[in-house]
Amino acid sequence: MSEKLETARKNMVINQLRPNKINEENKLKIFENTPKENYLDDSLGKNCYIDKNLDITDKRGYLKNLHLAQIIKYSEISNSDKVLHLGGLTGYFSTLISSLCKEILVIEENKELFNSLQKNIKIDDTSNINLFNQNLLDGLSTHSPFDLIIIDGPMYRVTDKLKKQLVNNGGRLIYIKKIYDNLGKAYKIVRNEDLYSSEYLFDV
Repeated sequence: MSEKLETARKNMVINQLRPNKINEENKLKIFENTPKENYLDDSLGKNCYIDKNLDITDKRGYLKNLHLAQIIKYSEISNSDKVLHLGGLTGYFSTLISSLCKEILVIEENKELFNSLQKNIKIDDTSNINLFNQNLLDGLSTHSPFDLIIIDGPMYRVTDKLKKQLVNNGGRLIYIKKIYDNLGKAYKIVRNEDLYSSEYLFDV
């Protein structure tokens, strides 16, 4: 492990997360102890702790570290939660989530990214992660209901098909609503039977 990257990771927690109300020690430790560079090629890994989004493909990538931490904060993940993560990319964010929940199911539709995801999760030997190579927005109705669904890639709307995969009472869905090319807003949807409330969280 590079000492330079290890220092950068600790500084990311100190300078990006803590000053922005990410203050739960267990969540900070997850970011501090998970080497993001292990999930990226060398060209991306060397700059993975700077305060900006990280492009993996032309249209998809990881949100900046603070936004990932904010998603985790507002998700209020418990150790009994069954989570669906749409858009696993190379496995970094899925791994962070997995350390907080009982079970996480991860969908990645891009075959090349899915191969990287499989490799990285296998290396980590994370036992509570299950991976699926299929269309992102279909969700996994055959494995529902989920206590929590996380979609950390910008999208214009959430389908009823996805919302119905939440548990009836208190199921949460976190997603990034695309407003313009360079602006998104994070929202939390909570299900109570057939009623869905929506709460604005932060700008992306």
